[in-house]
Amino acid sequence: MENAKIQKIRNMGIVAHIDAGKTTTSERILFYTGITHKIGEVHDGQAVMDFMEQEQDRGITIASAAITTDWKGNQINLIDTPGHIDFTLEVERSLRVLDGIVMVFCSVGGVEPQSETVWHQADKYKVPRISFINKMDRQGADLYHTVEMMNNMLGANAVLFQMPIGSESEFEGVIDLVGMKAITYNELDEIVSDIPAKYMEKAEELRTELIEKLSDFDETLMEKYLEEEEITNDDIKSAARHAVLNLCVTPVFCGSAFKNKGVRKLLDAVIDYLPSPIDRGIVTGVDVNDKNLVLSRKPSINRPMSALAFKITNDPFVGQQTFVRVYSGEIQSGSYIYNATKDRKERVGRILRVHAKDRQEVKVLHTGDIGALIGMKNTTTGDTLCDEKEQILLESIHYPETVLDMKIKPNDNKDRDKLSIALSKLALEDPSFDVKFDDETSETVISGMGELHLEVIVDRLRTEHKVGVEVGEPAVGYRESITKQVEHNHRYKKQTGGKGQFAQIVFRLEPNKGKGITFIDQVKGGNIPREYIPAVEKSFREMMQTGLIADYPMVDVKFVLLDGSYHAVDSSEMAFRACTRQALREIIKKAGPQLLEPIMKIEINTPDNYMGDVIGDINKRRGNIDNMRRFRKGSQKLNGFVPLKEMFGYASDLRTITSGRANFLMEFSKYNPIPRDIEEKILKDLDEKNNS
Repeated sequence: MENAKIQKIRNMGIVAHIDAGKTTTSERILFYTGITHKIGEVHDGQAVMDFMEQEQDRGITIASAAITTDWKGNQINLIDTPGHIDFTLEVERSLRVLDGIVMVFCSVGGVEPQSETVWHQADKYKVPRISFINKMDRQGADLYHTVEMMNNMLGANAVLFQMPIGSESEFEGVIDLVGMKAITYNELDEIVSDIPAKYMEKAEELRTELIEKLSDFDETLMEKYLEEEEITNDDIKSAARHAVLNLCVTPVFCGSAFKNKGVRKLLDAVIDYLPSPIDRGIVTGVDVNDKNLVLSRKPSINRPMSALAFKITNDPFVGQQTFVRVYSGEIQSGSYIYNATKDRKERVGRILRVHAKDRQEVKVLHTGDIGALIGMKNTTTGDTLCDEKEQILLESIHYPETVLDMKIKPNDNKDRDKLSIALSKLALEDPSFDVKFDDETSETVISGMGELHLEVIVDRLRTEHKVGVEVGEPAVGYRESITKQVEHNHRYKKQTGGKGQFAQIVFRLEPNKGKGITFIDQVKGGNIPREYIPAVEKSFREMMQTGLIADYPMVDVKFVLLDGSYHAVDSSEMAFRACTRQALREIIKKAGPQLLEPIMKIEINTPDNYMGDVIGDINKRRGNIDNMRRFRKGSQKLNGFVPLKEMFGYASDLRTITSGRANFLMEFSKYNPIPRDIEEKILKDLDEKNNS
């Protein structure tokens, strides 16, 4: 009985490139499942899923919205995610807890840049998926070309489960290639009929192709196909479900969410082909005290509780909401649970099921459920919650690097504390947003994923938190690193009349390309007492955060502590921390320091006539185009890489160059060394500014 309930849960997300129709599709799902009785539209700011003021103003999704609904006796926990690259963390943390996704593609635009990014994020978490080719009523709609792009660019092994009846303004509905029926629409009514004669030959051809592809992954279906036995709808659905769960195929459905065509059949496909928590199987983690010991949790309410906190929001009515996915066991309102990441007990005050901006209080979250906990004081994004007697540490959530900085200050100095509290709340909600306070200059610097990201943060400060602020120009978030391996022996000795301070460390600094900041202790024989080693590590990591060349965070540096000495009376944690700070400042110039700049991956859609001008402009910006492909007749997609520093104001420049006919999207790719002449200018400008 318990398994039967969990088998009827679908934790699914709607993900896609910006403007492919994710939120419109979600709104139709809410309407057809009875959550809403009026269809909300993105363009008029009435979408239920886009409930933030900033989303309604811009007509885009910014924060992933969670909602619980039902379809034909099945519980669907639906998350609508952003499509803009500046909010990629929202997609990342949603994919971490979802069991399956619907990838929405625009039938005109096909596979676009963010489609690729999201697809690869889903690959990382091995999330099964089906696809919905939307906007089949639009001029230039081409289902078959979009499927070809999916296979060529994503390796999707896309398989048509439907074909369109008509296209563009003549799009009437779809043909179900499993049940071999035509589905047309009269406003909100769905009409099922026999396939028109003029479509029958193509439908039979595509159904045969569907069966052949599925036969590669199902022996029973293959035997029936080879023996020319009757193949039932259930045979196809069973084989397709198995193939989807094992990431072998991507079923393709089509329609027009805006015109209410194809969404109900998409909901049926979610139930038929996407996995339940039981289908996804056990979740693995590690022992809290021994990270090499792998532990597992079966999706059952009879197993010890395990859950992952994947999102924090601050609600003006109920306070902080901690969204969790329960993998095993259950969480009860009023109970105590254990935060294995923070080594803290937390009390669950209340539990809410969230319907976008509305909420329903419940007493318990069971295995497979997604809900919001009220009253969690120490839990943040990526923390594992579990039974204190049966501890486990689940895989956390990857946070992307910030690439853009902006100075900010309150309009009125009386609001300084209010600003600080508001920024702390926003940083808690969004780990891809960072706040730093410079003690020397008394300046607050906020960092984010792009101009839109920071623009939304500033807007939320003014509207939600009622803090008037002044902001500076966006600035590139550089990084620092080293190029040479160096060893250093440093002694710190201070005598001030009473007890002195003494510490000595011998260490090696090494470039650590692609592996981040690493600390290794190789001290033998007790030359440095064990209680002082953490002080050295902590000081090293703090120095990496503030930088040693130009106050930018350092990346890819390994610190190997080799030896040292101490004094029985004068040594202390404070002495070893001071010694480490002095040593790093002294040795950094010998380690070949260098500045790194963020390099952005860019995709530009441009008419053929402007290609030469667009490529020439990118070259002037120290960028390069490394490939191009036909987008549609008369247009090309250009892909390349360009430094972020050179891209401020690019949107208006591109409009000028192409008479407003081109568009682009860019996302962070990597950090590269800055050319020496540009690095010298940056350091000189920084020095002049600090001395002014």
